[in-house]
Amino acid sequence: MKDELSILIPTYNDDCYELVASLQAQADAIDGLKYEILVSDDASSSTRIIMNNRRINDLPHSRFIENAVNRGRSGNRNALMKEAQYAWLLFVDARRSIVRDDFLLKYLSTADDERAIYGAYIVVGDENDLKGNLRFLYERQLEPRHAVEKRQLKPEMDFNASNFFIERKLMEEHPFDERFSMYGYEDVLFGKELTLSGTSITHIDNPVGFSRFEDNTTFVKKTEAAMQTLYAFREALLPYSRLLQFYKGHSRITSFVLWLYRRNRKSWKHNLHSDKPSLKKFQLYKLGYYATIVKKAAEKNIDKTTQDNNLSNG
Repeated sequence: MKDELSILIPTYNDDCYELVASLQAQADAIDGLKYEILVSDDASSSTRIIMNNRRINDLPHSRFIENAVNRGRSGNRNALMKEAQYAWLLFVDARRSIVRDDFLLKYLSTADDERAIYGAYIVVGDENDLKGNLRFLYERQLEPRHAVEKRQLKPEMDFNASNFFIERKLMEEHPFDERFSMYGYEDVLFGKELTLSGTSITHIDNPVGFSRFEDNTTFVKKTEAAMQTLYAFREALLPYSRLLQFYKGHSRITSFVLWLYRRNRKSWKHNLHSDKPSLKKFQLYKLGYYATIVKKAAEKNIDKTTQDNNLSNG
């Protein structure tokens, strides 16, 4: 069994104390384990949350790192990797919770030749309390895809950075791409790079809980940012993005969705911000938003080509 571990938690405006306390208690209960827990705050804007997270420094083998400048999701993870002192790394997102008593032990017991391992997450929460939360409804709809049997079918497609275990040497060779400054898809490219390097991502049943969900307006904004990221890195992410695969393979459908989006964007967005959001409208909005980015970029390129031709002819 592996006997040393750096537990790494990137955070931004999230109270991580309870998560760290849960992990610290499990680590302390494992005989002979050398461990540390590092929480890296990416220049949070909430003074209250920063003050709460400073209590992490009072927990054994735990440290709260405060960054003066926002590094971004990729940069913060890479910085944590460089700060870590042990050979094995466990990354857990700040908004997750520990739902298994043997969570750490299961990772530490994996074979040494399994160098990158993903344990997934499960949605935790009362549907009656969260029935108006778009992120909760969306994640609950996707939950069957997170079953280990499903993930093992396409291990390179179903990697997520919210809960993964990796050999430090491997991550040093393949860090997160820090060009990803906006929200989304940095973990998709990370999984792709591991796969192309010949490293097989092992999928196991060892989830964390997803129990804290942003409000609907924030989630829609994050989705829009993710679509912009997807377009910016579309060549690198194809065929590892299901949305890109659909967009490329169903041109008639996407053209129709774009037509619908242009006529219904305001009403769809109003619904998504409401307390009765529609998942169907969310999927249409997401695809329509991406199609709009593609269309505007194409029109811009046509205009630029026309201008260049006019200048050369003049």
